[in-house]
Amino acid sequence: MHKSRIRSEAFLVGFFFLMTLILFFLPTGFEERKDPNSLRCRGEIVEVDNAFLRQYGMVRTGSQNIVLRVVSGERKGELVNSANHLLGKLDLDRLYQVGDRVLVVLTLEKDTIRHAQVMDHYRLGMQAWLAGSFALLLVAFAGWTGMRALLSFVFTGLVVWKILIPGFLKGWDPMVTALFVVMLLSAAILFLVAGWNRKGFTAFAGCLLGLACTALLALFVAPVFQLHGAIKPFSETLLYTGYAHLDLTRIFLATIIMAASGAVMDLAMDIAASMDEVVSQNPRISRSEAILSGFRVGRAVMGTMSTTLLLAYSSSYLSLLMVFMAQGIPMANMLNLNYVTAEFLNTMLGSFGLLAVAPFTALAGALFLVPGDRTERRRNGIWEKDTREGRGLVSSAAQADAVQA
Repeated sequence: MHKSRIRSEAFLVGFFFLMTLILFFLPTGFEERKDPNSLRCRGEIVEVDNAFLRQYGMVRTGSQNIVLRVVSGERKGELVNSANHLLGKLDLDRLYQVGDRVLVVLTLEKDTIRHAQVMDHYRLGMQAWLAGSFALLLVAFAGWTGMRALLSFVFTGLVVWKILIPGFLKGWDPMVTALFVVMLLSAAILFLVAGWNRKGFTAFAGCLLGLACTALLALFVAPVFQLHGAIKPFSETLLYTGYAHLDLTRIFLATIIMAASGAVMDLAMDIAASMDEVVSQNPRISRSEAILSGFRVGRAVMGTMSTTLLLAYSSSYLSLLMVFMAQGIPMANMLNLNYVTAEFLNTMLGSFGLLAVAPFTALAGALFLVPGDRTERRRNGIWEKDTREGRGLVSSAAQADAVQA
C-alpha cells in the first residue's frame, strides 16, 4: 500500500511537471515586440543634473539629465546620456540619484547609440533573489511536500499567464474561462499537496462546489449593483489599445471567482485534512459523526478566513478610505461609491464561497473518507481490525474467569 501511494504521487508529480514544461514553451499569441535595433540592459547612474526640475509642493515637474554607465550586455562599460521627464504624478515619476541601478533600453544605429531610455529602477535581481530564497526555504522546511507545493506554485503562475490572460484577450467568455482555470488549478494544487487519494478528492469536491456557488451568486447579484468592469485599474486603458470588444464587466466577475479560489482551496484542504486525521484515528466513526466533525472544523476556520478576505480587499483601497475620512465624507456616500462597492462585492461573494465550501467539504469527506458498508470496511482493513479487537476482548474475559475459578 505504501509503495502504491509512492508510485501514485510520483506519477502525479511527473505529470504536472510535464504540463509545466509544456506551458512554459507554449506561445501565448501575444509575443513580446522585439526590435533588432534595440538593446535592453542594466545601467548605473554616474551623474545627474537637476537644474531643469521644478518643485511645486510635493510634486516635481520638468526633466532630469542623466549620465549612466552600461553594466551589462555587449555595450558594457560605455557612458551614455539620457533624460528623465517627470509628469507631476507621484505614482508614475521616478527621481534618480547617483549610484542607482536602472533598466535601460538602448536604440542603436549601426555601431553607435542613438538614444537611451531609462525605464525604471532595476528590480529584477532582487525579485530573483526573493523567489530563489522562497523556493529554498520551502523545500528545506517541507521537504518532498515543499517540492510539490513549489511545483504547484510555478504551474499556477504559468496557467494564469499562458491560458487565462491570453484567453481573456482573445475574447473567450471570462466566466467560463475563469471556472476552467480554477478547476485546473484546484486539481493541480490540491492533488499535488494532498496526493491522489481520498483526502485530495474530498478537498477537490468541496472546493469546486463552493466556487460554483460563488459563480452563480456573482451572476445573480452583480447586475443589481450596476458596476462596470472599468473600475479595475487600467481596464479602460485596455479598451483604448485595440480591445474595445472585451466585456470588462464579466472579466470583473471572473476576477471575483479567481480571488476567492485561494481562500476556498485553503478552507477545503483544512477540513479535508482534519477529517482524514479523525477517521484515521477512529476508523469506526460513523458518517454522521464525521460530518459533525467537519462542520466544527469549518466553523472554526471560516471565521478567520473571512476576515482574511476583508483585510486583503480593503487594503487595496486603503488610501481612498483615508481620503474620505480625512475630508469628513459621510459614511453613506463612501459605501455607495463604485470603488468601495466593488471591494464590498468581492469580500461578500468570497465569504459566501467560504460559507458554502465548509458544509460541502464535510459532506464530501463523509462520502470519500468514511467507509460505508460492510464490504468496504472489510476492504479497508477496518473489519479485520474490529474482529481482532473483539477476539482479544473475549480472550481476556475468558482468562479472567479462569483466574477467578
